[in-house]
Amino acid sequence: MDSDRGNIVNFASFRKTKRDAEKRAGKKREDDRAAANRVKFGRTGADKKRAKIEEQRRRRELEGKKIPDGRKNGPDDEGGA
Repeated sequence: MDSDRGNIVNFASFRKTKRDAEKRAGKKREDDRAAANRVKFGRTGADKKRAKIEEQRRRRELEGKKIPDGRKNGPDDEGGA
């Protein structure tokens, strides 16, 4: 009697194959979700660079508009003696 692999069930191999398939499916789901989140929430490198340059420009403009009078304008400074 010849035994071919079609009639013999190797449960260890079946479990490993199933586990590997589940891992691949899980990783694919995670990758798809990450890609969707990058599109939904992410910014490209160019967007980040543009925002950084814009923030630096805004800060320079604000610094240029300050009045250098040497007075301290805080809650302690009430303007009295």
